[in-house]
Amino acid sequence: MELRQLRYFVSVVEQGSMGRAALELGVGTSALSQQISRLEGELATRLLQRTSTGVIPTDAGLAFWRQAQLAIRHADDAVRAARLARLSGHVSIGMAPSTSALLGLPFMAAMRERYPDIRLHLVESLSGNLATLTGARQLDLAILFQVDRTQRWSVQPLLEERLFLIAPPDMPGLPAPGPLRLDQLGALPLILPSGPHGLRALLDAASAHGRLDLNIVAEIDGLALLMDAVRAGYGATLQPGAAIARLRHEALTLIEIDDATVRRPNLLVSLCDDELSPAGLAARVVLEQVARGLVEQGRWPGATLHER
Repeated sequence: MELRQLRYFVSVVEQGSMGRAALELGVGTSALSQQISRLEGELATRLLQRTSTGVIPTDAGLAFWRQAQLAIRHADDAVRAARLARLSGHVSIGMAPSTSALLGLPFMAAMRERYPDIRLHLVESLSGNLATLTGARQLDLAILFQVDRTQRWSVQPLLEERLFLIAPPDMPGLPAPGPLRLDQLGALPLILPSGPHGLRALLDAASAHGRLDLNIVAEIDGLALLMDAVRAGYGATLQPGAAIARLRHEALTLIEIDDATVRRPNLLVSLCDDELSPAGLAARVVLEQVARGLVEQGRWPGATLHER
């Protein structure tokens, strides 16, 4: 027996007609009649009596109608209770500065709309630091670029980012616009994060593979200061698409790096499911949905979604 059948039966009794009940319910008369027949077959009793003016309940139908009304009311109350019950709690999420610049506020807005009683703790730090905090159970979730496979984490690939060369437009030696490879950077002065940074590790590995010597003139581990140095003309930098989201109206040259060896994976990492709180589970779903939405809407430059 289905709740839908109870609703159909109650409507037929209240309307006194199969046709009027079908109109109220938005279903075909024949489909409604079939459901009522199945209900009567399951109960092995006649519930409705057909008359020249419509239908009326039998004695069994009248008794069933009263209880069906009560069951529908209880079901509706249960739905309302579920919708009014608000998930609460606390969840801590870590993002690298480049990621938080693009993902942070949309994620906060989505959580505020869906789960206003969950208190967020957002941590902006280098990917390596975030991995350490997650391993120490000080973060519930984090967007990381590489993971320690010895950790008992839940790891969900989200997307892959292409890198961009960012430089003042008048910088000497700047390559021509168009897709660029690492080996075309030549002696261009670069300002990059230091070794522990996930992006630097990616570039170092690609340089070693291609036997390239990047001209690194400074190392800065803060994205805001690094970009200030680029604006001041001290050098160019290599950054993923998320980092350029705030630069679209600035007088800086952006050239995409067309090199598969320097694409940055974004991994949604969390404590394993049996350790993650209901608030953490909810936040993980929202974070994944918001990230995918940004890519699908073309708001995450150079990003490609991981195929699920």
